[in-house]
Amino acid sequence: MESVKILPDQGKNDPKLYGAITKEAVSRAEVSNPKRQRVICMPVTSEIHNDTGQNNTGVPSSWSAAVDQICFEFQRLMVIPVGNIRGNIMLSEYPDRNDLNPAENPSQAWNALVVGAYTDKVNIVDPKYAKWQTIAPAGDLSPRSRTSLLWTDLWPIRPDVTFEGGNLATDNVDSPGMDIDDLQLLTTYYQPNVRKFNLFGDTSAATALCSYMAARIWAKHPEYWSETVRALIVHSAEWTDAMRSNLPKKPSQSQKVSILLRRYGYGVPNLERALFSSKNDLTMICEDQLQPFHKEDGKVKTKEMNLHILPWPTQELEKLREAKVEMRVTLSYFIEPNPGERGWQNKHSYASYGLRLAVKRSTETLAAFRQRINKEARETEENVTSTVTPDIGWFLGPKTWTRGSIHSDIWEGTAAELAQKDSIGIYPVGGWWRYNSRWEGWNKTARYALIVSLRVVNDVEVDIYTPISNKIKQTVPINM
Repeated sequence: MESVKILPDQGKNDPKLYGAITKEAVSRAEVSNPKRQRVICMPVTSEIHNDTGQNNTGVPSSWSAAVDQICFEFQRLMVIPVGNIRGNIMLSEYPDRNDLNPAENPSQAWNALVVGAYTDKVNIVDPKYAKWQTIAPAGDLSPRSRTSLLWTDLWPIRPDVTFEGGNLATDNVDSPGMDIDDLQLLTTYYQPNVRKFNLFGDTSAATALCSYMAARIWAKHPEYWSETVRALIVHSAEWTDAMRSNLPKKPSQSQKVSILLRRYGYGVPNLERALFSSKNDLTMICEDQLQPFHKEDGKVKTKEMNLHILPWPTQELEKLREAKVEMRVTLSYFIEPNPGERGWQNKHSYASYGLRLAVKRSTETLAAFRQRINKEARETEENVTSTVTPDIGWFLGPKTWTRGSIHSDIWEGTAAELAQKDSIGIYPVGGWWRYNSRWEGWNKTARYALIVSLRVVNDVEVDIYTPISNKIKQTVPINM
């Protein structure tokens, strides 16, 4: 454990210096032990979007850009909260008030793992509060956790995931919610000579729990990249039943997707799911890199795309025929933030590059799939509306694969269909590495983590783990 103090003993830091102070804090830890594998946990946010003086709208700030630079430069995983709602919270306001309070600075950072809070704490045993009720139901958003529903779709999904953050209780619909011991989390106190334990909660507690999960993953797999640990946490997340049900009546698919993602992120991560595969629920991990751009005849152009052939157990899947299966795909990478602030209003100018994924369709040949990837990449490069017909079966949909620098989605279909969806393409899209050639980002390499998992639904007894393991154990890391 390491710690660096960033808050002064008296007064406050100048908001214009938040980014510089954060960089200096991380640099001190790095200088003291540059080879140490570390998760950087910073459970601090500000309601001030320090570059405009207004509330956060998803546009990068000098602080969030500093966070992105730390992750990119040091190749470190940084975990930060989405921020807490301040002031009293009434039962009658929940969850509308959460939806109307946007995520705080610096949670608009693209590379950080941004954490919101949910809660399962609903049991009140203290007799003093026998007739009280909790504000949040079990499995739903913690009362003080902010969201990004007011952000436009240009900017990243926030939070990425949610962890336990405790609950509030009240004795009246219009009375403020209160912190009571039964609904908080227990931790150690920073002055053990005063007392051993302390209570805490909200998104700070959730951020600490997320950092703990990242440390557990690295303890088991120290060889993983930061991008991979981040991807595993998101990939293992699922929405609770309460999250799925707390939606408007008869929402459209786009409304459902928007509320789920911008209120809860990708849901609640599961450490066991992130660490272990099983016979009918397995996870494959690929760490790779490519050079997005190069200069040819004085112009910066797209250079490389990667094609990943998936070692599917075709015979086993085809035997299942119409059995329902799920395939989840997660892509994680770090962007380099634009060193000039003038372009921060535009996502393509802020990020150095973007990566997109395409999954082979059941009816496509490999040659046709290659042609489709090239067409998608060319249309994106030329900034024209895509003429490629969207693939069906994805829950969130390809439109969500363009936000931020981590993308995750779930495809559901039959085992027979999945048997032919055996290739994934990764290709770059433009950013300032390409459009601002004087900074010579066009000759840099981008690395990424790609995670793919299969799950047989409805408890069908079949071993899909062993045939895949036999195919790739010599060449590709598999999460065992």
